[in-house]
Amino acid sequence: MAISAEEILAEIGPVQEVLDAHDGVVTVIDTAEGNIMLSLDGGCNGCSSTPMTAMQIFYSLMKLDNVNDVIFVNGELPEYMRDFIKKKMAKEATEAGENSTAEGDHEPRGEIV
Repeated sequence: MAISAEEILAEIGPVQEVLDAHDGVVTVIDTAEGNIMLSLDGGCNGCSSTPMTAMQIFYSLMKLDNVNDVIFVNGELPEYMRDFIKKKMAKEATEAGENSTAEGDHEPRGEIV
């Protein structure tokens, strides 16, 4: 099942609230085959916080079932940050499996701090 641009923008809602305050814009370019292509525009251009913003967006979107990858077309997310998030998510998945109850409930996932 494909993911829509509207679903992507809804998922990154908390980040978008911060971007709105700084005239930043998330542009969804493509969602084909679960590979989400995004661009951070407006106030994001030249902003020193753009990699952290991209990291939050990457983390939020990679938790979705229909997302295979998140690609920032302007290179806003350095490879070492992608690796950090992938390792964090793998650790969370392992911990969630260890904390499962008989009913299948899982501990809530944490946020990046």
